[in-house]
Amino acid sequence: MTAFDSVLIANRGEIVTRVARTARALGLKTIAIASEADRAAPHTLACDIVVPICGERPADSYLRIDKVLAAARVSGARAIHPGYGFLSENATFAQAVVDAGLAWIGPPPAAMIAMADKARAKQRMAAAGVPVLPGYDGEDQAHETLRAQALRVGAPLMIKATAGGGGRGMRLVTDIAQLDTALAGAAAEAQAAFGESRLLIERALLAPRHVEIQVFADTHGNVIHLGERDCSVQRRHQKIIEEAPSPAVPPALRRRMGEVAVAVAREVGYVGAGTVEFLLDGDGAFWLMEMNTRLQVEHPLTELLVGVDLVEWQLRVAAGETLPLTQDEVLARYERNGHAIEVRLCAEDPAHDYLPQSGTVRHWQPPRSVRCDHALASGCVVSPFYDSMLAKLIAHAPNRHAAIHQLADALDRTVCLGLTTNRGFLARVLRHPVFAGDGVTTAFLAKHFRDNAARASNAPSSLRALIAAANAMLAPAAPPALWAGWTSSNRVATTSPLRIDERVEAWTLSGTPALFTARCGDSSHRIAGLARDSRSTVHAVVDGRPVSARAVHDGSQAWWLADGVELGVQDMRLIGTASASAAAAGTLRAPMHGRVTQVLVETGANVQAGALLIVMEAMKMEHQIVAPFAGSVGALHARIGDQVGARQVLIEIAA
Repeated sequence: MTAFDSVLIANRGEIVTRVARTARALGLKTIAIASEADRAAPHTLACDIVVPICGERPADSYLRIDKVLAAARVSGARAIHPGYGFLSENATFAQAVVDAGLAWIGPPPAAMIAMADKARAKQRMAAAGVPVLPGYDGEDQAHETLRAQALRVGAPLMIKATAGGGGRGMRLVTDIAQLDTALAGAAAEAQAAFGESRLLIERALLAPRHVEIQVFADTHGNVIHLGERDCSVQRRHQKIIEEAPSPAVPPALRRRMGEVAVAVAREVGYVGAGTVEFLLDGDGAFWLMEMNTRLQVEHPLTELLVGVDLVEWQLRVAAGETLPLTQDEVLARYERNGHAIEVRLCAEDPAHDYLPQSGTVRHWQPPRSVRCDHALASGCVVSPFYDSMLAKLIAHAPNRHAAIHQLADALDRTVCLGLTTNRGFLARVLRHPVFAGDGVTTAFLAKHFRDNAARASNAPSSLRALIAAANAMLAPAAPPALWAGWTSSNRVATTSPLRIDERVEAWTLSGTPALFTARCGDSSHRIAGLARDSRSTVHAVVDGRPVSARAVHDGSQAWWLADGVELGVQDMRLIGTASASAAAAGTLRAPMHGRVTQVLVETGANVQAGALLIVMEAMKMEHQIVAPFAGSVGALHARIGDQVGARQVLIEIAA
């Protein structure tokens, strides 16, 4: 490999560490870039050189073509790998890289342009004989035209932005009465996200599978596919679990879908790694969705089944080398090499509408039993400016059942304390009987985890009792006032109040330090042998069962993990009277770190219950703050553009 000796990775997070690992193994010098928010991020340690680029938000840093190219010049980079997200599918960026005389680790800009606009790509592929869903993909974007075309297609239908991806600018319409609102909402979201409000309309499949085919092409005319990945488990049109092979794709169908995917790549003169995405129904019929002109998040599945390094392939193809395997060789490996499943560990709260989370990772310990691609470390900060994905865990086993068991167990052993993640939720999804079968479709989560209550990973009362006891009896350097209720007669008689998800539980402890009872409401647990193994680990025998729990503390806040269950709690004894009174019902706080994008009321305004007051944005998602009851705005503490912290007071409502 002599075409270039250094590569700048124009991205952040785990994909930087992933690309750097392979590039360094090939003897290439690696260069990272870092925004203001990422100055101390773990991905900067994975590369030989780090070039700071000013700005915190993506629009001011990782999306600035001029800054990325300037970093390449100052660092002496001879090639640029875009990773995924940010500028990875931006043809203007790709062309600028080529014009600067650098090697572009991606497809030709012309191929990216051909597939970037979903409507025009759909027209071109239909003309080439690729199956596409019926709908409307025309240039006339007048509301009346879109409405008429939607009525022609009929419900159910899907409205999609022609640009971008990631589920933004998409609306499912199952009732024509929803049509006008859906058209307006999709156009507005697409304009805000991609600077382009054009829409297309498709017949919607309510419960298909989402199956994608990995393709690869070199500059010598070779184009192959590397089998499929099933991405049907999604929330908000965004993938959280992927697997390969798909339980719904037998070998003959795999070959048919692969041939179509290769035809799509050839049609646009593709080079490098790409993914052709399809919707698949229960009868084996499939339709093109789109082509992602980059490496996918879930590429490790293919690597494990085929036994290759796709990043190495990208680098070698960009250097002019040929593909190392033939189509038959790839399929032979793919079909005999077991099963792989990947989950995306995200900083989000499934029990609160998948609300993005940010903050400090107080303790991170990945599992050893599976592959884990990440850029995390204890003490690192998860910024509100970027995507919520923290890490990927990938299991590979001889069969699907074993892979599910291996990955669920690995999730139980994963320690990521300090902020809320979807770790426990992912383990529950893997263990769901429908997932264990073969009936998963894109409707799976909406059907089986339809609301916050169904998605909550509730901690058993025994764990809450153990936490209350540890707070009261093992708290290091506790203020003397907190020991009220203890006596010199070696008896325990005290109360330990915990705030759990805005609910306060007051646990009473009575007995002796060696054996006592913890009670709260109807819950009662006998606890013996309570002791601290280390600063972060507590063990006890609870109701006759040995329990070991791990915890990290930050003032009054603590995060606990035991038996695969996580719980964030606050020790109410460490909260002052003023802070407690500020938690009154009319004080509305930021649910996460983020930026205020809209303030829709003024001080003194009268509002109705449910009225929209403030809109925040964090990690590519929007969150609405609404009035809990009818009243007047007593105080307003936020302005448009403010960057606010989690639980910061935004607005006060007087009933």
